[in-house]
Amino acid sequence: MIQIAKEIFKAYDIRGIVATQLTPLTVESIGKVLGSIAKEQKVSGIVVGYDGRLTSPMLAKSLIKGILSTGTDVHNIGQVITPMVYFANYALATYSGVMITGSHNPPEYNGLKMVMAGETLSGDKIQDILQRITNKNYQTNSVGTEYFKDISEAYFNKITADIKLNRKLSIVVDAGNGAAGKIAPILFRRMGCKVRGLFCEVDGNFPNHHPDPSKIENLLDLQHALKITDAEIGLAFDGDGDRLGVVTKDGNIIFPDRQMMLFAADILSKNPQAKIIYDVKSSRLLAKWIKENNGQEIMCRTGHSFVKAKIKETGALLAGEMSGHLFFNDRWYGCDDGVYAGARILEILSQVEDPSALLNALPNCISTPELNIDVETEGTQHKIINELQKTAKFATSEQIITIDGLRVEYKDGFGLVRASNTTPVLVLRFEADNKKALERIQSEFRNILKPHVRNLGF
Repeated sequence: MIQIAKEIFKAYDIRGIVATQLTPLTVESIGKVLGSIAKEQKVSGIVVGYDGRLTSPMLAKSLIKGILSTGTDVHNIGQVITPMVYFANYALATYSGVMITGSHNPPEYNGLKMVMAGETLSGDKIQDILQRITNKNYQTNSVGTEYFKDISEAYFNKITADIKLNRKLSIVVDAGNGAAGKIAPILFRRMGCKVRGLFCEVDGNFPNHHPDPSKIENLLDLQHALKITDAEIGLAFDGDGDRLGVVTKDGNIIFPDRQMMLFAADILSKNPQAKIIYDVKSSRLLAKWIKENNGQEIMCRTGHSFVKAKIKETGALLAGEMSGHLFFNDRWYGCDDGVYAGARILEILSQVEDPSALLNALPNCISTPELNIDVETEGTQHKIINELQKTAKFATSEQIITIDGLRVEYKDGFGLVRASNTTPVLVLRFEADNKKALERIQSEFRNILKPHVRNLGF
């Protein structure tokens, strides 16, 4: 009997350290369960892709072996970005796919993002996979067929047929040695851009900087490249290409909630009263912007699978998370695609002579980036949040939102603390009209967190 590390079955994916937690045998067992579920739901086949991590080909092989053992077919699309698995689900009409990816986690991690019959698996559905492995509740009485597919051209053609630039843009693309390095530069050149590639060679060791555009230190190389070249704008991607970072010519980072303002204005100009979803980490200025641009704003808990479920529930045409996941449901498939989001922002920026001026003019206020506080063990972060939701008191707050942790709204800002669903950390973010208000809000959060955390770090 194989040993299963239960802690890798998280809220919206399966993720852990390869060899000690996420073993080839575990991944094969996951494949057996997914193949069995596909049979039960009369799914014709499952798309499988993998990112540029050193362990991804091995884990993909194990996953495919498990799926095939149930009699379910596999469409192997090779090394791709995660959004290309989502695209292939539609292009190949399977509506089911698995991406082997560690996303932006350290090199020793890997994981699986899963879609079955059009539903992104999360929460209880992921726990059901664990239970079925434990109970050996899967079929292994027939053998499926593995098909090898290259869907790159179809992906490029679909985007370039729809997105047109008003003028040629000069850009820098930083892929951080992730899988987007073999996709994004090709697409943007075909769109008519002059592209300078930074760290576009796929290398699972990530030798230059970590592929996570939500961290300011990972954008330093991109800022430098913009300073010393004639490039007008910089785009950065995470390890599996489903998140976008944007940097202006003068080095300003346009965080995803401000990117959302640009996208929302564009979509609402053509679709008045459309619904726009944003996560609990996003600026309160975004909700105001959506209203002012004749849209309906909806706050959602953080997590790509939760956002996709909310899109299905509401029919929203756009959604976004502060981490950089952006979901277009007007001219795309409602899935998070950092490279497609990059194409959409270039389409908007090509309509003006000074892209940086347009981006810098978006509403802004004083805020912190995402702050992470380590806790002792996996699961502790959830226990702390559960306790705080019951007991925490905020003296000057106007509203406390508990859909995902504690988002405390004040007349002059907000503070957030929530539990990460991928690592043993508490995630915080603060925003205010001025420095004095920011310090007051942070002070309140320090006071309520001190009894629970040794090193606050903010």
